[in-house]
Amino acid sequence: MSHTTRAVKSASLSPRGSLEILSQQEVAKVRTTGQNGMHELFRRCALAILNTGSDVDNAKTLLEAYPDFDIELEQQDRGIKLIVKNAPAEAFVDDDMISSTREMLFSALRDIVYSQSGIDTHVDNLKSGKDITEYVFRFLRNARAFAPGREPNLVVCWGGHSINNREYKYTKNVGHELGLRGMNICTGCGPGAMKGPMKGGIIAHAKQRVQGGRYLGITEPGIIAAEAPNPIVNELVIMPDIEKRLEAFVRIGHGIVIFPGGAGTAEELLYILGILLHPDNISIPFPLILTGPKESEDYFQELHEFINTTLGFEAQQKYKIVIDNPAQVAREMAQGLHDVREFRIKMADAFHFNWLLTIDKAFQQPFEPSHENMAKLELSHKLPVHTLAANLRRAFSGIVAGNVKEQGIRTIEEKGPFEINGDPRIMEPLDRLLQAFVEQHRMKLPGAKYEPCYRLKK
Repeated sequence: MSHTTRAVKSASLSPRGSLEILSQQEVAKVRTTGQNGMHELFRRCALAILNTGSDVDNAKTLLEAYPDFDIELEQQDRGIKLIVKNAPAEAFVDDDMISSTREMLFSALRDIVYSQSGIDTHVDNLKSGKDITEYVFRFLRNARAFAPGREPNLVVCWGGHSINNREYKYTKNVGHELGLRGMNICTGCGPGAMKGPMKGGIIAHAKQRVQGGRYLGITEPGIIAAEAPNPIVNELVIMPDIEKRLEAFVRIGHGIVIFPGGAGTAEELLYILGILLHPDNISIPFPLILTGPKESEDYFQELHEFINTTLGFEAQQKYKIVIDNPAQVAREMAQGLHDVREFRIKMADAFHFNWLLTIDKAFQQPFEPSHENMAKLELSHKLPVHTLAANLRRAFSGIVAGNVKEQGIRTIEEKGPFEINGDPRIMEPLDRLLQAFVEQHRMKLPGAKYEPCYRLKK
């Protein structure tokens, strides 16, 4: 559909939920375009939030569909005000913006100001792994994402935004079973496997009269257009980059459920396996369950075999696979969370942030998926297993960028597919896994033609 036929609206908004006050310097930076300004970054994130529920999973396409969209910030005596111009009409009911959308706009502003203002330790100046973890903690604290004093019950759900209807219904059923047992849900906040568990969870919480249910969504600026926040999210956090987003998940979450997905889901699995395989983390309980409906059994078998041929048998022991049994997933997770609780009490570690988990700096350093960096990735069995997991994670991260992120898409258009090199014993199973993702339509939303953004060299 051409952008000239899309309905748009404009509005003036006061804060609701967070960030009523900004300094004059912060306001100036949000208004400024160019190298030292935040305006374009905020504009892109805001457009994705306003476009919640669309069938677009391409940041470049979304920006081109609303070329006249803009958002401005005004400093007033009683606080700040957002002026939204030519926004998607679907974000409004009559002339009022939907409440969840309005809240998430100010959450986006809060997080972008924090990451870009330089008032706190700037993200670009972080040197050590401890510095990065401290930054992730402060970022989440500023976003009011912690729930100190609560029992460990936050389950992170990972999985693809491009899944079929049977898989989507299954994610809802799992979320429902988790919610019936009082567990809260954290996802990447988008559609598909990120929306389903929240939808099931919110119904279960209503049945059990759970007050203050949490539906925490964690994203980052480069991916938000492909995974625009779903409206169930009642806490939105936009981390500065993919690596800090992933660290936020494993530090704030108490267990992880992984549903079917594509390259992004494989990236997430490799990330958590690489951490759990680190020698310092051997004794730390961290429940990890892979699950899907009966129709997805082959998908998990392919993933399981890929882990075996690349990272080995020890890596396979770090997770359980449960097929077509949502109640069993929830029971396994409940037992896992009990073990986490007992361990945290014994070690005097916080319930709301996993300080004891060691994350190698290879998993923390931002990876720029350029053609040069992708070609230089070392994929070899000569590496320690957790280091190989880190490099495989980066390879999948580059594929995600080429699939859905605006900069990655433009880079592929200009220079052609990324080249990935490595040991044939790794490249052959990688090729099989990626080909399976393509054949199962896991790289793009259903109906969209997929052109691979990568080329494997064995």
